[in-house]
Amino acid sequence: MRYQSNRLAVAPMMEWTDRNCRAFHRHLSSHALLYTEMVASAAVIHGDREKLLGFDAMEHPVACQLGGSDPRELAEAARVVEAFGYDEVNLNVGCPSDRVQSGRFGACLMREPELVAESVAAMREVVSIPVTVKCRIGVDDQDPEEALDRLADAVVAAGVDALWVHARKAWLKGLSPKENRDIPPLDYDRVYRLKQRLPDLYIGINGGIADLDEAEAHLERVDGVMLGRAAYHDPWLLADVDRRLHGAENPVATREEAVEAFRPYILARLEEGGRANQMLRHMLGLYHGVPGARSWRRRLTVDAVKPGAGIEVLDTALAEIASAGLDKAAALGQLEATG
Repeated sequence: MRYQSNRLAVAPMMEWTDRNCRAFHRHLSSHALLYTEMVASAAVIHGDREKLLGFDAMEHPVACQLGGSDPRELAEAARVVEAFGYDEVNLNVGCPSDRVQSGRFGACLMREPELVAESVAAMREVVSIPVTVKCRIGVDDQDPEEALDRLADAVVAAGVDALWVHARKAWLKGLSPKENRDIPPLDYDRVYRLKQRLPDLYIGINGGIADLDEAEAHLERVDGVMLGRAAYHDPWLLADVDRRLHGAENPVATREEAVEAFRPYILARLEEGGRANQMLRHMLGLYHGVPGARSWRRRLTVDAVKPGAGIEVLDTALAEIASAGLDKAAALGQLEATG
């Protein structure tokens, strides 16, 4: 099966996984599957396609997530997505926001598995790239055993290539999208049972997975793992994905190497008229847990938004990291000397 090589993905996250974020993450892992933010199918058809879908060739493998519920519209949007060069088109059946619900897409489609299947079939008919679905285990008062099985069976019959499952229910009323990422309890076993029942379907798991140790444990039970906030807030964990999950050489060995590898991309975007914070905000967590991390974040947050800010913001932040490291080394040496 062509989809089996995708062992780890970085989840689609609104206002986070834009093209600059994906370019940065690609410098940390050559193999992780990267997702766009969700893009409404109507926007793809009627909007500024280059702005919505444009990406750098370095981002491959990269998937575009669509939101919508009109099979014909989704098929037309999927055709556009494939023409742009994406490696996969994914249908969002997991977002619980009121705005998405008002458009009759996202997690509310868990209640309409036949419509989801019709949408998958329509996209499958017009593209040759994988068509996948990202869903929840259910919504509101649905029984997750029945709800997830019904959806999975429907999309399998429609020819879906993979199912990514956020192992939580979504509460469509009473919880915000943020609360829906934390409050409904995780039920990884429900996803494992789905994989046992449908061994030939690629099933990836998502929700609350904090690091690669947890990812490797899940990979003993399912085909793929999708990291969300963990990968964004601590992107350095992606730097060991290639070695641990693919038996390949990691692209960078240190955080400093990652910064230098990304520098040409930043300079190119600045030359095109981009603003420094558009790139640097995605690097805030790179030094998570490292001496000087607070100064690093402050520089990239405060200085990068100033008028005319450029690459010097990054250089100043790096210098403060280096200084913090020297200070720590000196302090440790003093402790050792005094015994």
